[in-house]
Amino acid sequence: MTTDEKNWGMYCHLAAFAGLLIPFGNVIGPLIIWLIKKDEYPHVDAEGKESVNFQITVAIAVMVAGALSVVLIGVPLLIAIVIFAVIFVIKAIMETNEGRSYRYPYNLRLIK
Repeated sequence: MTTDEKNWGMYCHLAAFAGLLIPFGNVIGPLIIWLIKKDEYPHVDAEGKESVNFQITVAIAVMVAGALSVVLIGVPLLIAIVIFAVIFVIKAIMETNEGRSYRYPYNLRLIK
């Protein structure tokens, strides 16, 4: 595996932080990188799918927690979701930077 392939695999996970700037950027960022580089690098194809699937899972969880915030249980859930998502994304970035594949533990694998 080349350094370029490792880096693009890492960028798939790193792009999830675009959600801090753009609504649904956490899904759009990894999706764009995956779509552009998936045919060029097999590692990026695998990591991109994993990242996009995880970010879709996070987006669904955030929407459910947002709806539950009306009942006040959603606020602690939102905080927990954000903390866990950041931890898992950082772990994925570190693993893929080393050239290893990362599988998120809580992930709806919608894109196969």
